[in-house]
Amino acid sequence: MNDSPSAPSGALSEELRDELIAFRRDLHRHPELSRQEFRTTEKVRARLEAAGLRPRVLPGGTGVVCDIGPDQPGGRLALRADLDALPVADVKTVPYRSTVEGRAHACGHDVHTTVLLGSGLVLAELERQGKLPRPVRLVFQAAEEVMPGGAIDAIKAGVLDGVERIFAVHCDPKVEVGRIGLRQGAITSAADKLLLALDGPGGHSARPHLTTDLVMAAAKLATELPMVLTRRVDPRAGLSIVWGRIQAGHVANVIPQHAELEGTVRCLDLAAWHDAPDLVHEVIDQVAAMYRAKCEITYQRGVPPTVNEPASTEMLRDAMTARYGLHAVEDTEQSLGGEDFAWYLERVPGALARLGVRSPGDTAKRDLHQGDFDADEGAIDVGVNLFTGAVLLA
Repeated sequence: MNDSPSAPSGALSEELRDELIAFRRDLHRHPELSRQEFRTTEKVRARLEAAGLRPRVLPGGTGVVCDIGPDQPGGRLALRADLDALPVADVKTVPYRSTVEGRAHACGHDVHTTVLLGSGLVLAELERQGKLPRPVRLVFQAAEEVMPGGAIDAIKAGVLDGVERIFAVHCDPKVEVGRIGLRQGAITSAADKLLLALDGPGGHSARPHLTTDLVMAAAKLATELPMVLTRRVDPRAGLSIVWGRIQAGHVANVIPQHAELEGTVRCLDLAAWHDAPDLVHEVIDQVAAMYRAKCEITYQRGVPPTVNEPASTEMLRDAMTARYGLHAVEDTEQSLGGEDFAWYLERVPGALARLGVRSPGDTAKRDLHQGDFDADEGAIDVGVNLFTGAVLLA
């Protein structure tokens, strides 16, 4: 699928384009999980340093920040990519298939990293030529795929200090290469993690009335909590709970003493997301009390919705259409997926674009976080042109 890039070229020389494809394939062969991206960090750091830049590894040894151009009163424009892979088996038959069992770049972060690296190399050359209109900061962030995500660590390390605006891209297998998807306002949803630990005295399954039937309590919570929320929250807020793990008991005739439910809470609306923890706690307590179950609730904040600021969104639109034409930008829907780029946008204006990675004529239904996910490498050219174009038009 990816033996040759199919998108038109622009800012990249043929030599640099070939180098970036090789760089992306190397990352794809060596995926690293969240906060373990030491090899990826070193590859990025070394290449930026070879280009005459002064990259800095972030605390913890994963992630890189690199400034291009001297500070100016208006502040820097930041470009961000994520480094981590997923604990998913790579099932593709390609030369650059993952060499690490049970791990794969199944979300396109290898493409994001390569796009940002290529953009940095192009912008560094423009700076040497005196053609860079404003200073830029490259942010290679670790641990996007976990909660809490690496964006919080990067912000604490000061990557937004002096930043006036920030941009990012995310691979989208539904969008054809050579195009991007844009949306003003929320483009992703909030995503939190919920863990319920139920406890009771246990007992014989012949006498459930003499004990706490934890399996029934867990089943009721699994079904009633999502249902009750649909009647307690405006449906337009898109608040939903989906369980990924339910565990209780070991044998058929013993009511267990412990049960667990684990899942995600997702929300399209920022205000409803802020109210969600209190409401979820209230409903859980009410349902658990009906079955005399003791319930310990762990509600872990993940990410708010990624809310694209209008002016920043139009900057990306202008950069894309200037290079590829009006047809290269399509409107995109708000996704229920979470993205910790949202934390940056809580502090500075910016926007995220969906980067098309589907090869022309490819009719297969592909999705993120699956072992057969792959990207048309022409998207690297497009991403670099988008980032550099946004900087030049800013």
